[in-house]
Amino acid sequence: MHIRLNDTVQVVAGDDRGQRGKVLAVDLAAGKILVEGVNRVYKHVRRSQRNPQGGRLSKEMPIPVSNVMMICPQSNKPTRIGFRYLADGTKERYAKRSGVSLGAISPARKAYAGKA
Repeated sequence: MHIRLNDTVQVVAGDDRGQRGKVLAVDLAAGKILVEGVNRVYKHVRRSQRNPQGGRLSKEMPIPVSNVMMICPQSNKPTRIGFRYLADGTKERYAKRSGVSLGAISPARKAYAGKA
C-alpha cells in the first residue's frame, strides 16, 4: 500500500471530498485507512462506570484507500505515489507530481544498485 501512517492525505471521493487530514491507522487486509477528522459518525454509548454521562460519541470510521491521494510536500497538491530505486539500491517512495522523495522504505540491496 502506498499510503503510510502519519502521511497527509486529501479525500478525492465520497461525502468528505476535499478534506485533508493525517493518517491515524492503516488496515492492509481491508484496504482501508483512518483519517483524522474524516468520515465522522455518532456512536451511541450506554451509561456505565467508564462513561457515566452516556450519549453520542463522535468518532472517525475507516475509508477505502482508493478514495484518498497523498499531498505532495513541495507543491501542497494531491499527487500519486511511485516507487524507485536509488543508485545505492535503496527503495524509496516519491511524489509523481514533483519527483520529491517521501522517504526510504527498504535498505540498500546490492541486487538493485545501479538500476536507477
